[in-house]
Amino acid sequence: MAAKPPAGDPVQDAPEVTPPQHAAAGLPAVGRSLRIAQQQMGVRRTALTLLRVNQKDGFDCPGCAWPEPDKRHAAEFCENGAKAVAEEATLRRVTPDFFAAHPVADLATRSGYWLGQQGRLTQPMYLPEGAERYEPVSWDRAFDIVADELTALGSPDEAVFYTSGRTSNEAAFLYQLFAREFGTNNLPDCSNMCHESSGSALTETLGVGKGSVLLEDHYKADLIVVAGQNPGTNHPRMLSALEKAKANGAKIISINPLPEAGLERFKNPQNARGIAGGGTALTDLFLQIRLGGDQALFRLLNKLILEASDSASGAGGGAIDEEFIREHTHGFEEFAAAARAADWDETLRATGLDRADIDRALRMVLASKRTIVCWAMGLTQHKHSVPTIREVVNFLLLRGNIGRPGAGVCPVRGHSNVQGDRTMGIFERPAPAFLDALEREFGFAPPREHGFDVVRAIRALRDGQAKVFFAMGGNFVSASPDTEVTEAAMRAARLTVHVSTKLNRSHVVTGARALILPTLGRTERDLQGGGPQFVTVEDSMGMVHASRGRLEPASSHLLSEPAIVCRLARRVLGPESRTPWEEFEKDYASVRDRIAAVIPGFEDFNERVSDPSGFALPHAPRDSRSFPTATGKANFTAASVEYPEVPAGRLLLQTLRSHDQYNTTIYGLDDRYRGIKNGRRVVLVHPEDAGELGLADGAYVDLVGEWKDGIERRATGFRVIHYPTARGCAASYYPETNVLVPLDSTADTSNTPASKSVVVRLEQTTPAAQTTPA
Repeated sequence: MAAKPPAGDPVQDAPEVTPPQHAAAGLPAVGRSLRIAQQQMGVRRTALTLLRVNQKDGFDCPGCAWPEPDKRHAAEFCENGAKAVAEEATLRRVTPDFFAAHPVADLATRSGYWLGQQGRLTQPMYLPEGAERYEPVSWDRAFDIVADELTALGSPDEAVFYTSGRTSNEAAFLYQLFAREFGTNNLPDCSNMCHESSGSALTETLGVGKGSVLLEDHYKADLIVVAGQNPGTNHPRMLSALEKAKANGAKIISINPLPEAGLERFKNPQNARGIAGGGTALTDLFLQIRLGGDQALFRLLNKLILEASDSASGAGGGAIDEEFIREHTHGFEEFAAAARAADWDETLRATGLDRADIDRALRMVLASKRTIVCWAMGLTQHKHSVPTIREVVNFLLLRGNIGRPGAGVCPVRGHSNVQGDRTMGIFERPAPAFLDALEREFGFAPPREHGFDVVRAIRALRDGQAKVFFAMGGNFVSASPDTEVTEAAMRAARLTVHVSTKLNRSHVVTGARALILPTLGRTERDLQGGGPQFVTVEDSMGMVHASRGRLEPASSHLLSEPAIVCRLARRVLGPESRTPWEEFEKDYASVRDRIAAVIPGFEDFNERVSDPSGFALPHAPRDSRSFPTATGKANFTAASVEYPEVPAGRLLLQTLRSHDQYNTTIYGLDDRYRGIKNGRRVVLVHPEDAGELGLADGAYVDLVGEWKDGIERRATGFRVIHYPTARGCAASYYPETNVLVPLDSTADTSNTPASKSVVVRLEQTTPAAQTTPA
């Protein structure tokens, strides 16, 4: 058996700090991966499990959504992937005896790290109203509890059905089908908190709310721009793709407020140069931008591209793709007028960049015939995120870099199958065509009124408009903004239900009654009445493939996510439902047949997914340079330039992950690449900013959020670390700093929480034992 989980919650207020590193992966990554895996799984189980991660006959990594190459390495996983697998395939168990020994009030004082380290959940657990402890409950009784609450609601819209990105295509399709047959579009998901801004911008401008590139396009690109993203920690396998792109001659521009080790140099642990040599230098130009300055930067670059076209000899000199613009785009003249009005001084103020660096970036752009722009949360979590991403699209459209091999938009999704969930219909604002297809296939009238996204769901729970919260995976309480408001909203519910593999903070911030429903993980064998089952996932680039778990389930009491949905649907909807829920539970192939009938691109789903490499979903802009927008063309846009204004004596804070973290799951208390060990309550501040604020390296502060509502939001006991971030900017880990993100501070159009632009003041304090749950 593996070592026991930690007995006590470690103090996190005295981190050890060393200089940040300038290269990612290498032998330290291999050592850390194996050490955590063996602690959780033991030696033999580690070998058997890790060799099946992301293999064609294995299971999809439960971590990020970066795609796999067709030709795969025997160890087709990264350090954080190994950690994610180890957490799921752990030998540690959380049994009813654990809950008997730990009242909910005790668990609520524990950190998220401690809760996650206890191991896999083994039985359904129920917290009755007024009770101090969870108690074991049968599956039948659990479904009865949920059904009683749901059927007693005054309206189906008083229920909220949340979804995490790890849910399979089959489970997600069934989940949205159940919610809509029940009568609501209240289907918020983790996309609302991450790439909703990308989907909003891309749907308007290109007609498809997904990236337009495949993995192979990176190998053909002349220039790859990586903006607001840290692949070394959040998508480490991306570094292998960037390394291959560099070998093929690509240049890389990194745009980020923080220098990131993975983008500086990559020591690929799968080759000798990465293990014993110096690795590969990736970034050719690092633009250390101020938080929120990206729209201004891309607007100025667009102005400069237009000016280069004006001054070039001949028909534009190739600075812009006039034929593409004429044949395939709309709105160019209005966009061009706005771009030409861009001001150098304003751009330098918004970005904090030097003119020479922007000029150098322009030369690299003009030298490239095939350009890809990749981005993540650094672009999507600001008030003006949607116009920022529209400006990125403008930048690519100008030179014809949509629908060209080696070029396009690449929003890098964070969680495995978060994109697939949306494709399957997990969306609070479904397209009428999707609802029409559901109605034709299943014979009921789906609701047409838009439902709640994450922020609106929290408001509805807070205000008593929603009374039941059901989560298919995830850690909603820790992932959401404005922690105190979110927790109060959850406690106002009549019933909270979480389908989970492990303990997290959401299990201890409950409604009047609460259920924890334990489910199979990706690594585990799924046997149903129709025999062994597999599920499917969609990666960040629209490739769909199978995932097959092989391990014995952590407990005989676990149900798969599809089985949970199907049994709940039968209990709630009763015999009047014409949907064959029992058949769907027994044989997931029957679910895929219905997906094929409802969702374009999944024709012959069962046959096509039998290909070990999977298949690519259609993408009209990429495949045929056709654009299913309102104008029938790709749309240039001309929004006003925005960027955050920060009062004197304040800093602009971004929330971010440590290297020992994936989303809200904390694997450990270190952030190796940033030089931080055994601590999470830290704030990274530029030495000159810290000096102006009178804060020595190692000082302790409270972070106090300032927003227009006048409410003080405070995160206490953070150690100041002098760090080479952009001037005027600071960074600190979530979920500890989610308390500082106001619920109503969201991106225009997408309503995504603005977690990358939080105005804070730093109040000096003295270090104290840290008891705040993380």
